[in-house]
Formats: sequence, structure tokens, C-alpha cells
Amino acid sequence: MSRSVGNFVTDHKKGLAHFVILSNIRQQSELRATNNGGFPLFSLNRYCADLGRIGAGLSDYSSRVKKVVEMTFEKSVIGFVAACSCALVLAAVINPPASVTLSPRAELNPPTSDYDTASGVAAMVRQAKKSGVNGFTVNALSQTFSDLRYDLDRIRDDGHHVPRVFVASLPTDMRRIRVVEKKKSLFFKTVLPLVLQVNEEIRKDRARFDRVQAEMKSGNTLAAEDRLWLAAMADRYKVQRGDIDALSRRIDVIPPSLALAQAAEESGWGTSRFALEGNALFGQWIFGVSGHMTPKGRDNGKNHSIRAFPNLIDAVRAYARNLNTHRAYREFRDLRYKTRGAEADLSGRKLAGTLTRYSERGEKYVRSLRRIIDANRLTEFDGARLGAGATQALLRAPEPSI
Repeated sequence: MSRSVGNFVTDHKKGLAHFVILSNIRQQSELRATNNGGFPLFSLNRYCADLGRIGAGLSDYSSRVKKVVEMTFEKSVIGFVAACSCALVLAAVINPPASVTLSPRAELNPPTSDYDTASGVAAMVRQAKKSGVNGFTVNALSQTFSDLRYDLDRIRDDGHHVPRVFVASLPTDMRRIRVVEKKKSLFFKTVLPLVLQVNEEIRKDRARFDRVQAEMKSGNTLAAEDRLWLAAMADRYKVQRGDIDALSRRIDVIPPSLALAQAAEESGWGTSRFALEGNALFGQWIFGVSGHMTPKGRDNGKNHSIRAFPNLIDAVRAYARNLNTHRAYREFRDLRYKTRGAEADLSGRKLAGTLTRYSERGEKYVRSLRRIIDANRLTEFDGARLGAGATQALLRAPEPSI
């Protein structure tokens, strides 16, 4: 029993005792009065004194009861506050806050479906779905390119713009093409607009980055939206927030000649199982994630899969981000940065020499890429740009085979 509760019980007993004394006095007075003809036998002064003592006792009792109640309430409040404090401390231990205050993690990733980054494409894809378009053949795709007057030689020789035609997936009958040149032409026509579209997206980010960097060098205070955008770019390109130099080396395009050569090499000119069933143009490995494609004849002890994509443009975006962020391709980014500093044009053929770690074949892989670039005059596509005409989306999205 606590001290305050014990005092309360003691005071309670004293109060009861005073009431008992008063009751006894009254009874004795009435009895003596009866025995002596109605006159009390004790002194009136003594009676008044007793009443005074009783009143003082009751007052003291009331005061002590009030004090006990107040103390009990205060202790209850203190106990409640202490319990809440303990709960907050425990929550902080279990889930500690970040060591510094961070801006919200803003995801400014480009859309990964329906090609929303290109004007009018999303609506066209939805319309294609409504119309029941779920695939096309090599002949149908070739006819579409012909109708658009899409000619690679005109782009090489005359600098014609590339039409904005984005193919979601390769035709299922790519393997049936017997004429090598026809297969190459159809493959390049399919992949080139996708590469240029991704580079266009990167180029827009680069233009904004250059503007923000110029503001910082001038000592101007950045707008809140620019600070948030820089934080999002740092997250996307996997650099420390505030590391402007590292970010400057990563926000840049991939030469089309290099991207086309790697896509051809990694996908077997669009005929591999990974390309046809999983839209995997660049053979990117992934570990510990389900829903992707397991290589047949994978060596014992290896657990990688080939990353599958819902459409081809997502595969190109992932490829560009891979070269722009992975530590294995730092040499690629450094050479590209030095080339920019020298105000020279990017060379896919030269940059290919930095990709020995992209394949287990090492230098043989680099030589293969350069042969593809040279034999197919791919360097002449490095200055190509998408045209300003209407965008077309050709839809086919097969389920990947796991």
C-alpha cells in the first residue's frame, strides 16, 4: 500500500471516530437530561468545546481527502505521460529516423507503358487494343514501313528524319526471314526509332540539368521544383544528392550506332527466344527476381535470369540506364565525358572499346560490335533524329516464357 493511500485510510478512520464521539455525546446528554428532570448534567461550555473539536477534525479530514485525490490525479497524469514517452522512444529504436532530413523521393521515371512520352502514341495504343490488334507479321511490318517511306539509305545519305513509329514487340516470324539483308533492314528500322526516342528523353533531361547547373554556378537560389528535380535525378542515376559532377557524367545519350550493334549482337538480329518472348534486346542479367526468363543450358552454379520487358522501348530505356549507372561501365561514361569536354562528336565505335565487361567474351565482344558497326554503316545513324510528323504505335505484347 502506498503512503498516500495509507494516510487516506487513517484519515478516514479518524473522521468516523469523530462522528462516533458526537453520537455518544448526544446519547449521554439525552440520558442525563431524562434522569434529572430535563436538564443536562454536563457543562454547556464542554459541549461547545467538543463540537469545536469535532468540526476541526472534520475540516482536517476534508482537507486530507482533497489532497489525496489531487495527488492521485497528478500521479495518474505523470504515469500516462511517462508511458507515452516510453512508447515514442521504443518506436524510435525500432524504426530510427534518417540521420539527415531528405527531400521527398520523387520518381520522375518515364512512363513504361503505352509510350506516353511521345505525342499521341498512348491514344493510338489504346485504340489498337480496342480494335483487337494483337500482333503482326514480317510482311505487315515491312508494308507499314514502306507506306511511311521509311528508308535507311535516305537517312544515311540525305539526313532524312526517322519516322516516329514505335513497335511494341518484334514479329513472331522473324526467324523465317531467309534473306539476311532483309532481316537486318527490318531489325534496324524497328529498333532505331526506339533508341532515338530514349535519347530524346535523356536529351531533354540534359538540357534542364545544364540550365540548373548554370543557375548554381551563378550563385542564384534554385527554385523548389528544381531542387526536387535534382534530387530525383540523383536517385535515378544512383549518385549522392548534391554530387553535380557525378550526375553530369551520367545524364547523356547513347550513340545509336552502339545501341543498334549491341541489340543485334545480343538478340541474334531479333530472332532469339529472349527477344521474341520477353522483348529482351540487350540480354540484361537479373538476379533473385522472379518473372523473368531462365537461359537454357545455364552453367551449374549460376542463378541469373534474362530480364524480360512488357515492350521494346522499356528494354531500350533499361539498357541506357544500365550504361549510365552501373559501376562496370564507368570507363564508358568517363570517355564520353572527355569527348564532350573536347566538343567532339560521340563515336559509338570508339566507345564500344570500353565495354569489355558487358560480355564474358571481353575483347572478342568488342571486336564483334565494331564489325557490326562497320559492315552496316551504323556510324551514319549517330546524327539521326526523329521527325516531327505524327507518331504511330504498332502493338504486340506477348507473354514471356519463364
